[in-house]
Amino acid sequence: MTDTLRAFSSPWAGHPKGSSEYRRILFALACAGVATFAQLYSPQGILPEISESLDVTADQSALLISVATLGLAAAVLPWSIVADRIGRLPAMRLSLIAATTFGLAVTVCPNFTGVLVLRALEGAALGGLPALAMTYLQEEIAPAHTAVAAGTYISGTTIGGLSGRIVAAPFTQWLDWRWGVASVVVLSALAATAFMLLTPAPRGFRRARREDRPSLAYVLWANLRSPQMLVLYVQGFALMGGFVTMYNYLSFRLQAPPFLLPSSLIAFLFLAYLAGTWSSRRAGIIAGTRGRLPVLLVSIAVMVAGVLITLVDSLPVIIVGLVVLTIGFFGAHSIASGWSAARARVGRAQAASLYNLFYYAGSSVVGWAGGVVFIHAGWTATALLVAGLAVIAGGCAATVLRSR
Repeated sequence: MTDTLRAFSSPWAGHPKGSSEYRRILFALACAGVATFAQLYSPQGILPEISESLDVTADQSALLISVATLGLAAAVLPWSIVADRIGRLPAMRLSLIAATTFGLAVTVCPNFTGVLVLRALEGAALGGLPALAMTYLQEEIAPAHTAVAAGTYISGTTIGGLSGRIVAAPFTQWLDWRWGVASVVVLSALAATAFMLLTPAPRGFRRARREDRPSLAYVLWANLRSPQMLVLYVQGFALMGGFVTMYNYLSFRLQAPPFLLPSSLIAFLFLAYLAGTWSSRRAGIIAGTRGRLPVLLVSIAVMVAGVLITLVDSLPVIIVGLVVLTIGFFGAHSIASGWSAARARVGRAQAASLYNLFYYAGSSVVGWAGGVVFIHAGWTATALLVAGLAVIAGGCAATVLRSR
């Protein structure tokens, strides 16, 4: 009994790799990644059908993705404040329950404006997971294994993004897009339930006394004035914005001549996400021995190569480019997101939330702007926009960041 009390009163060192709690946390967060990102991106593979059903243009239909990610970006900081008070795990559970409720409401809303509002609310509710997952890992997992754990969580998000797109498409083809979205909500509810049942009781969270908490303004300024932290946030904005742009408008390109592919077949292109499932975890493993910065820069270079490959008007070549792009993006995202939480000197939850704010702001802003470029200038200009953003992100990282 005395040993048990001493273990709980001593500084928490985190669950070691290989322990049952370590495995439960990783599997639970993988389920949470599925629940979050399946809902967030479920309309992406069926945007042409939504565009036709609601009588809106391609860039307007893409707003279903942009408003959700914008809502998520706006909510990550509030979620981090809530989590500082009630705990990371309760906040993440509340996030998933609220998101599932709004997701179901989307399926019965009759008009485009209402759907946009509900998608924004759904995104805001989903913000609790990406805002807190990295902080939760830093608190519960032994420091030597957090890079690998972060990569495993990102792998779960890739499976979620893939599941949402793959599941929605056939239901849309057989019935309509509302049934497609509803099927994803049901899948997400099941994954959320698994997350809630699997997560062990938190050990690393310590609720700070009110007088000991630094002000939010101080925490934000401390992170935003750090050149290294700011460059990590630039990675999220530029790389995610470009990645979403590619996936948003590839469906429109492939449904047009000379390809003329149906949406049910296009949905299978999202299987490229499985490459990101592999690369995100692999990047974390390599970073543990080679350092984060080299892995980040190589991943960005791979992403740029994938973007340029998609310029070729050949479906097999485009598929190869999409796989290469996805490998590079998720490798870079795995490193940058985990690094932002590990490198923070004050307000770790808020620092990780700032990364997610920039990340989803990039998804919203660049995802929409890429549509304007696509409509007026075509695929080549869109791909060059994405490649340019990635080059800028890589240049900033190479100039400012120093691997530890």
